Amino acid sequence: MTVSPLPPRSSSPGTPGTPGTPGASPVSSPAPASAAPSPSPAPAVSSPPSVSAGRWRPPRRVTRWGSLIVPVLLAVADALLVNGVTFGLELNVSLAAAAALLVRRRLPVLVFLITLPGILIGYVWFAPMIALYTVALLRPNRRLLGISALLLAAAHFIPWPVSDFEPTAYRENTLTLIDACVTSVGPIALGLLVRTRGELAARIEDLTRSRRHADELLAEQVLSTERARLAREMHDVVAHQVSLISLQAGAVQISAEDAKAREGARTIRELSVRTLDELRHMVGILRAAGGDHEELTPQPRLADLPRLIELSALNVSFETDCATRRPGHPEAVERAAFRIVQEALTNVRKHAPGARVTVRVNNPEAAKGPAQDAERAAQETAQKAEETRGLRVEVRNGPPDASAVAPGLPGGGHGLVGLRERAQLLGGTLEAGPTEEGGFVVRADFPKTPRVTGAA
Repeated sequence: MTVSPLPPRSSSPGTPGTPGTPGASPVSSPAPASAAPSPSPAPAVSSPPSVSAGRWRPPRRVTRWGSLIVPVLLAVADALLVNGVTFGLELNVSLAAAAALLVRRRLPVLVFLITLPGILIGYVWFAPMIALYTVALLRPNRRLLGISALLLAAAHFIPWPVSDFEPTAYRENTLTLIDACVTSVGPIALGLLVRTRGELAARIEDLTRSRRHADELLAEQVLSTERARLAREMHDVVAHQVSLISLQAGAVQISAEDAKAREGARTIRELSVRTLDELRHMVGILRAAGGDHEELTPQPRLADLPRLIELSALNVSFETDCATRRPGHPEAVERAAFRIVQEALTNVRKHAPGARVTVRVNNPEAAKGPAQDAERAAQETAQKAEETRGLRVEVRNGPPDASAVAPGLPGGGHGLVGLRERAQLLGGTLEAGPTEEGGFVVRADFPKTPRVTGAA
């Protein structure tokens, strides 16, 4: 086979862009210098995750397709520059090696073997070096990388045809061997470096996530400690005072001769006991570390409203429909409704002593039903509305009685704010304001399905 258009093997690696200038001196050809920048397109093969932040990045699809196509275009340009545009064995083998780079991510080892004839026959560098970089990036096996480096160095060192090899040209052979070693070791080193960088970035991300989780655990621990401290304070201060009230009420109940006085003392004692029970429940919740815990004591529901109104010592008119007589509302909604009525009655006792109070608990649509003379039809309408509607709680009081004495109970001014937050947590609304008659009204609407089922 005659290959007269091709330069000698010793000079071709040094001048890949001048195939028609035989006899070029390998000393003057910057072989190592040209081999060093050749891996420059290799980073486009894979885009490792970057640990830096704040820099603009192109879309992921553009980066992916760019890293796939750009190396192929570089390999094609290398083949045309070295072998010209005339089709022949050298150009065909070089173009085949460039085309094989399209599947280098799926079959890195096979693509590398396909590109070896490109450097052996076609004198192209980009295709085999990019293929070897991909092998080092995706298959970091030491034995495989060692064999691949030897194959690439041998394909680079041995001339084509083999009969052109001159064993006595020590100087030229030494320079070609050094060039072949750089060509085979460079892509492997770059591929391992990029792979290590990606693993390091992933490790840093894992450490950041672990540290964030540790910070959350620390915050929960601090919150748990604060809850325990608050629970101790509540138990030491409030429980002691309420216990004294209960004991004094028990003594008055035994020693009083008036029946009304004994009844009042009994009511005070019963309220004190219930207050202690709820205080123990709150202390238990505060001592818990957080999360979903079973309730320590039964929580008040809508069915407990009549007893609350009876113990309120106020002139209360209670109006309700089937909303309080049959279950169907979530526990969080019923508990929030009970607390709203409880707080509203407390506010009436503080700010409107002697006022008449009306408590209504029904469905929003039930209040718009038929008149009272059609009670049966109204109940049916309310039952249908309850299946699809939420719950409405309204506490309305008239003006205070001028002859009544205000109890002088302390207040922090946060009652209505807390009630509004409780309603909003469940996806409901709360309205409060004065009435035209000089009284006050508190109205809360809850959905059938609350947004949060345990927050209130």
